[in-house]
Amino acid sequence: MSAPSTPTRLGSFLRASRARLQPEDVGLPPHGSRRRVSGLRREELALLAGVSPSYYTRLEQGQSRNASAQVLEAIASALRLTASERAHLVTLAAADHFRSDPEPTTPETPDPALVQLLHALGDVPAMIMGSRTDVLAWNPAGHALLAGHLAFTAPDDVAARPNMAELVFLDAHTRDLYRMWRAKAEAVVGNLRIVAGAHPHDRLLATLIGSLIIESPDFAAMWSDNRIRPCAAASYALRHPLLGRLTLLQQTLRSVATPEQVLVTHTAAAGSEDAEALSLLAHYLADSRAPERSAGPRRPASVSI
Repeated sequence: MSAPSTPTRLGSFLRASRARLQPEDVGLPPHGSRRRVSGLRREELALLAGVSPSYYTRLEQGQSRNASAQVLEAIASALRLTASERAHLVTLAAADHFRSDPEPTTPETPDPALVQLLHALGDVPAMIMGSRTDVLAWNPAGHALLAGHLAFTAPDDVAARPNMAELVFLDAHTRDLYRMWRAKAEAVVGNLRIVAGAHPHDRLLATLIGSLIIESPDFAAMWSDNRIRPCAAASYALRHPLLGRLTLLQQTLRSVATPEQVLVTHTAAAGSEDAEALSLLAHYLADSRAPERSAGPRRPASVSI
């Protein structure tokens, strides 16, 4: 099963956004409890946007692919979209208008500059994530914090790299790691939807989304909701098997040279109990690598915690 076609993406986004608004939310009189649709009707949305109902219907059904910037702005205002949602609407409309061949599916290689920064971070848990949420590299602390049950060398296997979206929705260890799992899951879906809107012809991305829809009812429900939640920084409460309960700030730093790749870091306020927990993790990793240093340089193995 693949992700929806380009026209359907735009139509689905418009329908979902319209369904979240009630007439009274936009100053229209309510129509009682006998409405056949949830949210605004197409005719009501068209009235608010100042376009004809027939034109808006064609746009939502994918039959019109030439919406002007002014029309899109009017629709975005009528739908009360956020700045991120407006940008996503424009991206979907552009992808809908300009059809192209499927994008190349060559494996991603981590940006050398990001790899250098990853190693320079030392004990700060971090990883490099690709456009499809594949883990391209992680440092020992990032590996031990997020996926110690996997082999440290797993990102090196291009054909079987860990994928954060799959881990969040399909991996029991990762699901248990996040105490507020739904918040993390919604952030993953929101960011994945932005990438899918910008790359509607990426076959590997479509395959990933399709498999998650089939294998995870939670993902399928969140994906159909069509909400946009870009997440450059957020605090997540964790339940770590070694460190116990802690809350860390996750920040996403984007590569200038390779903007589809990001460096994801996890930090805590200096002097806090959470920072002490990260210090404990660093000491644990140092102790576990001590035998390896005495025997010569070796790559870290899977961390059992």
